[in-house]
Amino acid sequence: MKFPIRLIRNNTDIKFLSYRKVCFIISSLLIAISISFLFLKGLNYGIDFKGGTLIEIQKITGDADVGHIRELIKNIDIGDVQIQEFGNSTDVLIRVEQQMGGDSAQQNVIKLVKGVIGSQYEFRRVEVVGPKVSSELIYSGILAVLLAIVAVVLYIWFRFEWQFSIGAMLALMHDIIITIGLFSILQLEFNLSIIAAILTIVGYSLNDTVVVYDRIREELRKYKSMNFLDLLNLAVNATLSRTTITSVTTILALLSLYIFGGEVIRGFTFAMIWGVIIGTYSSIFIAAPVLLYLNIKRDWSDS
Repeated sequence: MKFPIRLIRNNTDIKFLSYRKVCFIISSLLIAISISFLFLKGLNYGIDFKGGTLIEIQKITGDADVGHIRELIKNIDIGDVQIQEFGNSTDVLIRVEQQMGGDSAQQNVIKLVKGVIGSQYEFRRVEVVGPKVSSELIYSGILAVLLAIVAVVLYIWFRFEWQFSIGAMLALMHDIIITIGLFSILQLEFNLSIIAAILTIVGYSLNDTVVVYDRIREELRKYKSMNFLDLLNLAVNATLSRTTITSVTTILALLSLYIFGGEVIRGFTFAMIWGVIIGTYSSIFIAAPVLLYLNIKRDWSDS
């Protein structure tokens, strides 16, 4: 006997669209709060974006003592320093802010850190990111996100109609702004891996939205005289089981990475977990309800 996996029973009839006004208000508030924090607090840029030196060290014998390393580095004047464990208990990541004085100053920081830490640790990796490179990375990151959104809009426009592309774009902008805002509110480090996470969120959210939109288009062809509000509810309910299973399985995998994957990918996995949640929400409560206000045509052909 087969026991198919079902988190949601078949033939659900949840009136999702009846909550649209409440969801629009909540989403508008979240977007307003996110933008406010971006202007007031900004983002906690990592070395990728603001420049500086990243040093990865490993204790040769025994576990690393982050507290002791922090005390040692306090004795040298090198500005803002972030020290954290990652991976195994023997590994430590040291981030030092950009130094005034060019490349020679950055190399001097590496010598100073090596000098105070001593021979108990092995220096496994040293990366120096200059201010010019960091500014180019910021520009490239913003450009990548904008190009992804434009590509999504054009794809949806080509596959469906312009009204659907507007709905998809609003849902994507909603997800991206709130995700970036969350990093500003919590002051989590914002680096290149987070840009990669945002681009992944764009793809995930698009996939969810296209599934819902495809079912809406099918229902438009099938029920040419059905009330549009009821038709949208029907389409969202029809895709709910697929959406829920995909979201839950993805989050379970990401939670494993977040808990056991170590510090290096923790920011990426956190962004992805939040992105899956907000992307699923926007596909149901933003992308679909927006179509109510965009005058969707009802004369779909069967082609």
